Amino acid sequence: MNIEEFYDADPRRRASPEVEFGREWRDAQGMRYEISWVADTGEVYAMRQPMEPIDVIPAFGTEVVEPLDVDTVTVEILATIPDREDLERRLARWPDVMADDDSMSWVRTQLS
Repeated sequence: MNIEEFYDADPRRRASPEVEFGREWRDAQGMRYEISWVADTGEVYAMRQPMEPIDVIPAFGTEVVEPLDVDTVTVEILATIPDREDLERRLARWPDVMADDDSMSWVRTQLS
């Protein structure tokens, strides 16, 4: 589902505080993800974020980042973990692991 469908599916998601666990996770193909936890639902989700297209204005050499289409930003619910302390224990090493190749496999293992 895209990010808008994710939030629309449960009204608690939009109003809830979220805790982010990094924005530079990668899968085996190098796709980028952001990992977050929704306090009111206990959901840990991965938001798949393709790289934004960058155009260069030749006359000025200026780079312009093009906005992504909402359908390219997809969400996968990885787990439901209601207790934040439990989640933080499971993901305690995340800052050290996030930059590794296929770090999403580590996240999935920690949440299973």
